[in-house]
Amino acid sequence: MTEALRRTPLYDTHVELGGRMVPFSGWEMPIQYDSILLETRLVRFGVGLFDVSHMGRVEISGPGAGPLLSSVLSVSAMGLRVGTARYNVICDEQGGIIDDGIVYRKGDEQFLVIPNAGNRAAVLDWIVSWNNGPEPADIVDVSDDYAMIACQGPAAEFILEPVASVDLSKIRPFRYADAQLDGVDTMFARTGYTGEDGFELILPSESAERIWSLLMDKGAIAAGLGARDVLRMEAGLLLHGSDMSTSVNPYEAALERFVRPNRRRYIAGEALRRIRDEGVSRRMVGFNMVERGIPRHGYAILGESGQIGEVTSGGYSPTLDRSIGMGYVQTEYSNEGSRFTIDIRGRSVEAEVTGLPFYTRRRRSNS
Repeated sequence: MTEALRRTPLYDTHVELGGRMVPFSGWEMPIQYDSILLETRLVRFGVGLFDVSHMGRVEISGPGAGPLLSSVLSVSAMGLRVGTARYNVICDEQGGIIDDGIVYRKGDEQFLVIPNAGNRAAVLDWIVSWNNGPEPADIVDVSDDYAMIACQGPAAEFILEPVASVDLSKIRPFRYADAQLDGVDTMFARTGYTGEDGFELILPSESAERIWSLLMDKGAIAAGLGARDVLRMEAGLLLHGSDMSTSVNPYEAALERFVRPNRRRYIAGEALRRIRDEGVSRRMVGFNMVERGIPRHGYAILGESGQIGEVTSGGYSPTLDRSIGMGYVQTEYSNEGSRFTIDIRGRSVEAEVTGLPFYTRRRRSNS
């Protein structure tokens, strides 16, 4: 078996990454295969493969599937068209974020939910606990039956096109197509967690090793958890367990554009409407380091009167060649251009708030 797919169960554990312990469970994803910086650059300018089979895959179907998901997701699942996907957060009754992820509409009464690895059990428990309508949905965890490979980078379509039975150029972002990949039934989803173009491929577990090897032979490179963390941070994408949790609500996390709180029967609606109307005292921001220093998770953010927040993600960006970070600060410091300092091992280092994402890929011209 290839090194990429030699997985070991690691349920309910943590891994150290960027000076912090990241919650992680499911199948082991290597931190790196080569240099993390090299893998990051190769995904930005070529194509990389991530074995993300540790992510959850939950099928929810039946007449009650749409109403159930619309009651627990921050967006209306019933408003999705078949063949489309949408990012969302799952909030508890107080508005805290249980998880974030993507929901796909596979049919009129069929949906696929992708929870994060460490939250798979919590998301399942939460959805099941509300599956008490007049027509309960069928909920099946198919995570072990299917593998998930993220093929990411500007050359992803070029690598996949010769072995795909579908015209990949016709699949727009946050759309998917069911087709074949070198004869294997595969879901091609134009989604990802890197800020680059690419696809997330969901296919039978028994075919994963062969498909992985095939794509490697065609020029893709293997990339690990370290590069994935750098890439998602450059793209301004939050990581549950570091940047958000049940102690954080979507308005604090600057995710309000993914929340529709006014819907009837939305479980978190009442709490989120109250939070929205009252406002929040802290806010997620991105920042560039003005002075030399690398911010890490848990470092204090300081203002004139003392601590005003905390870094949740940070590190060196090889794409931008500078140190960047994200964290929560008091709202008066959250405007773009605001300055504060980061306590880096007893040394106050200046930083400046900037808009997210830090990096936006160049869009392909239609001409």
